[in-house]
Amino acid sequence: MKRIVKVEDKEVKLSPKEYDILRMLVQYAGKVLTHQFLMKQIWNDSTDVQYLRVYVRQLRQKIEKTPDQSRYIITETGVGYRLREVE
Repeated sequence: MKRIVKVEDKEVKLSPKEYDILRMLVQYAGKVLTHQFLMKQIWNDSTDVQYLRVYVRQLRQKIEKTPDQSRYIITETGVGYRLREVE
């Protein structure tokens, strides 16, 4: 299976973990995914939540025009993340 992600017709290189996080967010678009759920799905255990935050920040830098003002990956403070559904 090819893991190709494109933003505005340009291919974006993602690490395997970044891709897995994005895949989970896309699969559950619009729903809040808790830190614990994502860590269990991506790392198969409850690793330090800081790892997840680092990967989400890197992912935002690759897919967002302005990563500090995320349009796609929304942080639900203290809970987790959700992918904004396309209108």
